[in-house]
Amino acid sequence: MTTDSPWQAALAQLDEAAVVLGLDAGVLEVLRHPKRVLEVSVPTRMDDGSVRVFTGFRVHHNTTRGPSKGGIRYHPDVDMDEVKALAMWMTWKCAIVGIPYGGAKGGVAVDPKALSRDELARMTRRYASEILPLIGPERDIPAPDVGTDEQIMAWIMDTFSMNMGYSVPGVVTGKPLAVGGSLGRAEATSRGVMYVTSATLKHRGLSVEDTRVAVQGYGKVGAPAVKLLSDLGCKVVAVSDVHGGVFNSNGLSHADLAEFHRESGTVTGFPGGDALANTELLAVDCDVFIPAALEGVLNQSNADDVKARIIVEAANGPTTPGADDVLNDRGIFVVPDILANSGGVTVSYFEWVQDIQAFFWTEDEVNARLRSIMERAYVDVLNLAQERQVSMRVAATMLGVSRVAEAHATRGLYP
Repeated sequence: MTTDSPWQAALAQLDEAAVVLGLDAGVLEVLRHPKRVLEVSVPTRMDDGSVRVFTGFRVHHNTTRGPSKGGIRYHPDVDMDEVKALAMWMTWKCAIVGIPYGGAKGGVAVDPKALSRDELARMTRRYASEILPLIGPERDIPAPDVGTDEQIMAWIMDTFSMNMGYSVPGVVTGKPLAVGGSLGRAEATSRGVMYVTSATLKHRGLSVEDTRVAVQGYGKVGAPAVKLLSDLGCKVVAVSDVHGGVFNSNGLSHADLAEFHRESGTVTGFPGGDALANTELLAVDCDVFIPAALEGVLNQSNADDVKARIIVEAANGPTTPGADDVLNDRGIFVVPDILANSGGVTVSYFEWVQDIQAFFWTEDEVNARLRSIMERAYVDVLNLAQERQVSMRVAATMLGVSRVAEAHATRGLYP
């Protein structure tokens, strides 16, 4: 395990916050360990009749404040180290925005693009069957993440419901509207990023219209973020995906870029700007950089290249502790992932509440409630950062950890 592994990064962030908080050693010891860790084999019949066995994971980090909540990731590099870290970050994230969940995460080490739709359905249903003892609307509620979508959530919901003998829409969130999904859920993470970016610009005294933004990643979070930030009035000057990027100092047309991406499957080659290598995106002259891809993309080897004065982390764990030190020394204002991208889990909570009540809200109601929660959470973290003279990441982790620790102390240690 390297010092830049996601799990080591998550532990380092917890330990740093614990020191500033003066956290009880016993409570810290509890929080450093996941509550439950499950690794499963996922045998899947392929279309040619052969059988492949994939490896799946589900981790509950903490359930002190309520059932655990967290996405399911399909990616070749998924491993236990990553899933444990993501589950821990989810715990703090839920506490920061004040929703009654603990953190969980799951995943399968697989390239979903290499499977047919039928293979993907069979693998998903087998994985859901293997983690069945851990999930449920009162226990643990999965959601989409990298490589998964609303259809996969529908298959998991159906698998769980078939085993229960009746429909249980509240077992997952991020579902299609036809089976209990929520309006506003698809863009919730991106909308939360937009609300937090807007709050940051206001705090830093910057005009939205004069703000130049670069977005790394043009997927489920990055693509809507480009549109929402453009609609807000920002000038999105650079965007990249796994294949490469595009740059235009005068701003990219989000509508034209979206159309090009729909037709080609990439932003590379977009005629509305100049070609840009992924490695060059960090060095783009801009005001706000938004990493919206995978974890660990900002590290000690490239943190000095960042030109932006503000980073808003739309991805989970995009900055290693070593890079964090470099960015802090350079005075770059970082809005951490556990605050910036918490819009997704917040609207997942809304969806869960609507499923349980069997009473659904309008999209305007969802967005208004999301904005209220995101802006309140931003102010809470900012006030703590200023009061304790620490970075926004340390303040966010302190806030999340302190709320979980308070709940743990209130409940006590069983038995």
